[in-house]
Amino acid sequence: MLLIFLANALIEPELGMIFWTFLTFGILLIVLRKVAWGPIVTGLRERETSIDNALSEAQRAREEIRHLSAQNEQLLIEARAERDRMLREAKEMREKIISDSKISAQEEGRKMITLAKESIEKEKIAAMRQLREQVVTLSMEAAKKILKNELQNPDSQEKLVTEYLKDSTDTSAQN
Repeated sequence: MLLIFLANALIEPELGMIFWTFLTFGILLIVLRKVAWGPIVTGLRERETSIDNALSEAQRAREEIRHLSAQNEQLLIEARAERDRMLREAKEMREKIISDSKISAQEEGRKMITLAKESIEKEKIAAMRQLREQVVTLSMEAAKKILKNELQNPDSQEKLVTEYLKDSTDTSAQN
């Protein structure tokens, strides 16, 4: 029976019930507006402000990241240019050292060749002098032996003196 009464009340509203329902709903709205609506709206506004701040911070962070990225790219370009410059300088320095070493080696080689030629010339002169001395010594020894053999024989002595005199007169006549 209660069920039938409720079903009947829902289907056929009574004016008193409608009045009290609206009155209760209105009082509830007023109480909620004073007690709950203000803090809810304030909380929503604070939340909206914090979301706006977070979005602006994110945008600012994005801009800063872009700026830093551009700076990093510029630094990377500068670092590459510096590396290329250093490599180029190192290559030039290496080429200069190699060139200087070649020139130094050539000069040293020329000096060694000159010294070797001088040494060979000195050795040659010394060998020629020694050879002359040996030839003179051998000639003197040979002349001694020949003269000794020649002077032992009186006919040979006379013939030698005659030839010597003849040669000396021919020489003085030519002068």
